[in-house]
Amino acid sequence: MNATYMKTVRFLMMALLLGVIAPVWAAKGAGFITVTGVVKDRESRKVLENANISVLGTSVSTVTNEDGVFSIKVGDSIQVRTIEVSFLGYRSQRVALQNQDMADVTVFLTPNATTLPEVLIRGINALDLVKRASAKIALNNSPANNMLTGFYRETIRKRRNYINVTEAIVNVYKTPYSEDVDRDRVQVYKGRQLLSPKTSDTLVVKLQGGPNYSIYMDVVKNRDVFFSEESIHDYRFYMETSTMLDERPHYVVGFEPQVDQPYPLFYGKMYIDEATLTFTQVEFNFSMKDRSKVVAAILRKKPFNLRFKPEEISYLVTYKTENGVSYLNYMRNSIRFKCDWKRKLFSTTYTVVTEMVVTDKRLNPLTGIPYRQVFRDTSVLSDKVNNFYDENFWEGYNIIAPSESLETAVTKLKKANGK
Repeated sequence: MNATYMKTVRFLMMALLLGVIAPVWAAKGAGFITVTGVVKDRESRKVLENANISVLGTSVSTVTNEDGVFSIKVGDSIQVRTIEVSFLGYRSQRVALQNQDMADVTVFLTPNATTLPEVLIRGINALDLVKRASAKIALNNSPANNMLTGFYRETIRKRRNYINVTEAIVNVYKTPYSEDVDRDRVQVYKGRQLLSPKTSDTLVVKLQGGPNYSIYMDVVKNRDVFFSEESIHDYRFYMETSTMLDERPHYVVGFEPQVDQPYPLFYGKMYIDEATLTFTQVEFNFSMKDRSKVVAAILRKKPFNLRFKPEEISYLVTYKTENGVSYLNYMRNSIRFKCDWKRKLFSTTYTVVTEMVVTDKRLNPLTGIPYRQVFRDTSVLSDKVNNFYDENFWEGYNIIAPSESLETAVTKLKKANGK
């Protein structure tokens, strides 16, 4: 069994455990304007989830939530006064900023039908394309150390009810993409957590995870997932219809397991820039062909008389190019599973969603994260974060706007906790 691959699989699971708070740099001041709004398809008026919102010429960014809503804070020191909204398969749109807060901005994106000729796609060997793109990772992606600031959120739902909401500002130290992930580090700067007070809502299973998934889920850098000489031959690659992203044509490569291994494999899609062969997005799911392999790989602990049944485990990783260099941008993973106790009639469905968006970055930092401040696998944030009642908790940091359902859930949980 590939030990490195299995380590990665374990860390690709939900973040049910977080780390100790330890600041790297001070929080930002109050000198900023806030822009809030919603992103929709111009033709269907459907909201667009995970659309990228960025301030032109800077590293400041965020994404829309499941309601298509966004909120972005732009510091007074930033001279650029334009935000750009982009989404896979759509033409990008720009919005001019004012010198004051802007609320209820509606951004309509137009589908971009421009694609690569079908005859060109049919003539491409998908495996060869993936190998060529993989060989250019060190060239296309960050060639130097950098420090990413990100917003991390994890929610746990029992059936339809939220029972756990955890949020944090994290610092992610990334080494060059010519290196592996072993020297990448994560630090939690500040965070908060809100739990259901009901004993019956306690989640009794433990899955490997934490903010370190922002290291291991970076599948372009962590080549052991798809691009190592060993793992790439586990999959069959095939060409799909091309699409547009940031006004640039992209190859779309589908993949699925073509061999049986003692550990679980994935299926999904890769999006590759046609001109530069840069990976810009990877979507993948665990294959549930043999669920016992998935359980063996991801389950850390459960009571003896509890049955754990994974239903669906999905991942999304996106990258954004700035000045010809690609950086990690957004990650999301979701797991839906059932738990049932032996001799009980009904099972309980849980859904855990974890996401992290890179909201800012510093290039070429002289030092990384001090060892004593690094998030470790054994660290737990639960005992350190509990301030969910300060409306100004995040100050000038950018976050993913909470969805309407999440805001309602937080209100209910606060009342249940007597706040």
